[in-house]
Amino acid sequence: MFLFSPRVNHVKIATFNVITVMEMSSAKSTYFISKQECQPAPSNMACSPKRQTRSNLIKQKALKIKLETDVNELVEEKVKVKKARKKVVVSVEENVTKEPIRPENWETVLKNIQIMRTKKDAPVDHMGAEQCADAESSQEVKRFQVLVSLMLSSQTKDQVTFAAMQKLRKHGLTIENIINTDENVIATLIHPVGFWKKKASYIKKTAAILAEQYNSDIPESVEELCKLPGVGQKMAVLTVNIGWDKTVGIGVDTHVHRIANRLGWTRQPTKTPESTQKELEDWLPRSLWNEVNVLLVGFGQQHCTPVKPHCGTCLNRDLCPVGKSHVSR
Repeated sequence: MFLFSPRVNHVKIATFNVITVMEMSSAKSTYFISKQECQPAPSNMACSPKRQTRSNLIKQKALKIKLETDVNELVEEKVKVKKARKKVVVSVEENVTKEPIRPENWETVLKNIQIMRTKKDAPVDHMGAEQCADAESSQEVKRFQVLVSLMLSSQTKDQVTFAAMQKLRKHGLTIENIINTDENVIATLIHPVGFWKKKASYIKKTAAILAEQYNSDIPESVEELCKLPGVGQKMAVLTVNIGWDKTVGIGVDTHVHRIANRLGWTRQPTKTPESTQKELEDWLPRSLWNEVNVLLVGFGQQHCTPVKPHCGTCLNRDLCPVGKSHVSR
């Protein structure tokens, strides 16, 4: 890297001095005297300076212009160098891979949870969103059924959601059939899921939107899914993960939210599942995003329960902050 600032400053000063002297000389007199121009005059004549010629004026002006041009070129070159420096610095900063700050012993904690969940016999393993859809239906129908099951699952246990889905499937859980079904009938079929009346309305409206705007299929993005009535962030993420087989995020429900905070897997305690999702996605390897939802939900249903968690038999009792406090009592 070359530095031009000293050279530019010296040239600027020198040029300024030359131009200033030239201008001052020109201001004092309109004549220039040289040896060639002032020859010995006859005795009867006085020595008078020769008037400045046109060519001398042109040379003087050309010299001034050239000096000014040289300075401008050097200044421009200095600016280019500064810009190049900034680009190099930015480029280096962009290419520096920042390793995420991961919780201490997180791999050991995760492995212990996997061991405790080896049997896969929690309600979510048999009655989760993937199990609620009809495996023999078309892909479009299965995606719609996954979406509906997740809409029903809010504030509702998996067992109740699964039973409601069974009744809906027996009735005919397709977009076309839901459009042609009275809202009160839908409400009766999904009762007693939480907020069943509101959810019946959401399902009916959603079916109409999907038929009109999405060719009787579901949106492929979280953003579009969240525009549907009654669909939240967690539902949208899991719908895309399961329905479209795309890993777009971590589905965080009350179980995942609670356990992540208990384990200290967030930099600071989070108040909402959305905040917990962001915290987890900042450090958890993407290859684990799909697994971690069902893993932690089942762990929360069987071991790390909301009230009276089974810390005494938990393999992480010596690593979990909450487990340590429960065991020491």
